[in-house]
Amino acid sequence: MQLRILLIDSDEMRAQALTESLARAGFAEVLHAREGANLSEAVERTKPDLIIIDMALPDRDALEDVRAVSADKPVVMFADSDDPSFVEDAIAAGVCSYNLSGIAFQDVKPIMASAVALFRRYRRVEDELAAAKTQLEERRAIERAKAILMKHRKMTEPEAYRWLQKKAMDENRKLAQVVTQFVREHDIESSPKAEEKAGEKRS
Repeated sequence: MQLRILLIDSDEMRAQALTESLARAGFAEVLHAREGANLSEAVERTKPDLIIIDMALPDRDALEDVRAVSADKPVVMFADSDDPSFVEDAIAAGVCSYNLSGIAFQDVKPIMASAVALFRRYRRVEDELAAAKTQLEERRAIERAKAILMKHRKMTEPEAYRWLQKKAMDENRKLAQVVTQFVREHDIESSPKAEEKAGEKRS
């Protein structure tokens, strides 16, 4: 498993020891950044496959940096403390794997592999949820558009749906785009201000 790793650590000796463990585990490319550096900028600059944060003491301020990047990159954390409260906060911030410092080098590879696998699984679930939410919103918009057509143009439900489909086909756009615009325009035209202006014109 060849991964480009960004290692965040303020202790040079500790960073070197972990780098050697990573090298023995087969991870050839390890990039360093000192603890306290802007993590988002470091990630943007180095474009790693995985981030390792190694710290002597739990630092909740560092978790804000983790939260900013954990949606896009798997994060592994090593610390000298197993404080349950901090571990829980770290996981909530997006850390995929929390470990005590000083692990044997033979344990490094499975830790990295499980962190990457867990991150990919979370991403897959999040993508599926986002797709399901989008689909549900599109269905609601279609039902709303059909209801508008049925009420104001006296169409049947099948007629309203065919009208929307034809409009999408004629405009070479997706049905969801056409429906969203149709409902938005209807809401604008039906707003109190629009009706007030229409009344002023009639008078």
